[in-house]
Amino acid sequence: MDGEFDNGGHSANPGKFRDPAVTADGSPRATVALTRPKTLWFNTGTLCNIECTNCYIESSPTNDRLEYLGLKDAIRYLDELAALGWPVEEIGFTGGEPFMNPAIIKMIEASLERGYRVLVLTNAMKPVMRPRLQQGLKRLVALWGDRLVLRVSLDHWERAPHDAIRGTGSYDETLAGLRWLRDEGLKLAVAGRALWGVDEAAARAGYAGFFAEHRLAIDAADPSACVIFPEMDLGVEVPEITTGCWDILGKSPDSVMCASSRMVVKRRGYPAAVLACTLIAYDEAFELGATLAEADRPVALNHPHCAKFCVLGGAACSV
Repeated sequence: MDGEFDNGGHSANPGKFRDPAVTADGSPRATVALTRPKTLWFNTGTLCNIECTNCYIESSPTNDRLEYLGLKDAIRYLDELAALGWPVEEIGFTGGEPFMNPAIIKMIEASLERGYRVLVLTNAMKPVMRPRLQQGLKRLVALWGDRLVLRVSLDHWERAPHDAIRGTGSYDETLAGLRWLRDEGLKLAVAGRALWGVDEAAARAGYAGFFAEHRLAIDAADPSACVIFPEMDLGVEVPEITTGCWDILGKSPDSVMCASSRMVVKRRGYPAAVLACTLIAYDEAFELGATLAEADRPVALNHPHCAKFCVLGGAACSV
């Protein structure tokens, strides 16, 4: 695609996000350098036990466009991290549903053994409740305690809105998973979605009530413990980010996720590769190479998600 974003049939941003160097009006496009590498993400695969409405990566029980990442793949990149001397503090695991990957416990353990904090994004549903998986989590907690954090997707603190996104019964299943994880001493966080026209203060109050009711030690006021993500809808018009936008918005390129993280994926039928971020998994323009060293280069903000989620939404996937 030569760096050109494929609108995929969406008409909300005609003519935009075509050239990695300039915006539709000819202004220089903003880029972001990897100035403070903090988080390395592993996408464990796009297979998921459920299929959510408007899932940004289209995870489902049948989507394996990103294959299961293997333990050898993870170790190769962990070894490269050490060789490069990057000041990474955190290893993140996302999907799909990471706990469907047969190697997930061993990949988490390999990361913890190297001294990293580990963040796992999960829906806390049936994959987490398998006995062998639960035994593995118990062992990891006993060895490494709160250096392991599970961020559970809870789109809304009430049943009906959550089930509207994830399917009937998903709220109760996730709640059962949360209770088991709580009782086993797992450190927890929650991720919600900015839907339903509820402002952030009201949403945090709603989550605070939920956490209190279910005795979950999560601070609803802490944006790293209770994350409320902006929606990523390719059918919505968003502005392109130019080099002049940093001063206009009062933001720094260092505040954007691709200044501090990279993600490893394994496309079906191909070796593992490094992407610019967790959000844009299928656009080849955001594939930076086979190694972390190759991925240490500026990223052009040439996708609607760059604008809406990261720059304007101020969101990030890491702790």
